[in-house]
Amino acid sequence: MKFVYFLFALLFSNIVIGQITDTIYSGNTKQLQFNWKQLIIPTIFIGYGAAGIESEKIKGYDANINEEFTENIDTQFSIDDFLVFVPAVSAYALNLAGVEGNNNFRDRTIILSTAFLITSGTVLTLKSVTNVQRPDGSSYDSFPSGHTAIAFMGAEFLWQEYKDVSIAYGISGYIVAAGTGFFRMYNNRHWFTDVVTGAGIGILSTKIAYWIYPIVNSKLFKSEKSTGMNFLTPIITNKNYGLSFIKQF
Repeated sequence: MKFVYFLFALLFSNIVIGQITDTIYSGNTKQLQFNWKQLIIPTIFIGYGAAGIESEKIKGYDANINEEFTENIDTQFSIDDFLVFVPAVSAYALNLAGVEGNNNFRDRTIILSTAFLITSGTVLTLKSVTNVQRPDGSSYDSFPSGHTAIAFMGAEFLWQEYKDVSIAYGISGYIVAAGTGFFRMYNNRHWFTDVVTGAGIGILSTKIAYWIYPIVNSKLFKSEKSTGMNFLTPIITNKNYGLSFIKQF
């Protein structure tokens, strides 16, 4: 189990260092500017998971980690079903508490909805084409972890919205997201490669959502001066992800 804790510590430290690097190299506090350095960490995570689909060596690591988690487990916890939403919801909770982030309600909702669409589309596509069996043998949609992807999507969203207020807010979001991945493995629902890939997808999806926000806003949504409003609302069930488009004329 010490080996597993070390891997999670390594994963989390790389994420935090990468996000702090984003702060240094991003020239705008409200609009995330594209920088190739921001691709390094999510690309490594996704690449590692993709390699694990065919690599017997990485599959062996997965099996060893899974054994570490399951050998002495008597009770499972469904806390990961709730933790998955905490980082994204926290961004709105902080705003309701009077702590202003980098974007108003409308803009951040568009960004989060875009990130959710990218995340869910990527996860569902990969699940359908890879057909990786879950550790518990219940199904063949293990890769990647959707819970982890959504949790890290929310963590990156919380980071981007509140990193200029306090780095602690962003770091706490990543702690919760890492906890989500931990419990997905603890509950024998995912392999380590599933969790790492989900983290990479979630982080990258949110970054992309910020990068393309000006295009999405201008093409799909009216300006704030307009009397009409458009909103994308995430829809999440146990096995499906989706978006509801609401238009007011």
